[in-house]
Amino acid sequence: MERFTGKVWVLGDDIDTDIIIPTEYLALKTIQDMTKYAFSPLRPELAGQIQEGDIIVAGKNFGCGSSREQAPEIIKALGIRCVIARSFARIFFRNSINNGLLLIENNELQGAVSEGDEITVTVNEAISHHGKEYTITSLPENLVEIINAGGLVKAMRKLNGLD
Repeated sequence: MERFTGKVWVLGDDIDTDIIIPTEYLALKTIQDMTKYAFSPLRPELAGQIQEGDIIVAGKNFGCGSSREQAPEIIKALGIRCVIARSFARIFFRNSINNGLLLIENNELQGAVSEGDEITVTVNEAISHHGKEYTITSLPENLVEIINAGGLVKAMRKLNGLD
């Protein structure tokens, strides 16, 4: 199983797609142009502080709001390795998988970590933090394959021998 360690950024409940990327920045040319405005209504400095491989830990209903695909694309473009939350809005969950962003549901971690902590994720097995293991529900293998390929389009191109 794949294993990685990352620094934690802690967010609350109901982080909607307008917080992830406000509507007024959707007119910018590229996802990369939009990344500096990620989470700006909540924490304007956050996008500039996130480093490649960092992990977001949040509360319930992460990604609620509109169905804009730019939200998970921007999180991925920021270098976030995965988002761990108590729960995800269903359309955000689907859009994230389709764009190759790993999402993990866990009810305990948000209350146990502090911003800046490091956690280790073993995909489809557990999360380790300060010597404690938090079990996680496994994603179906087909979804893991999509994430590992970098998203649905890339997975289908690979499956069909186009890449």
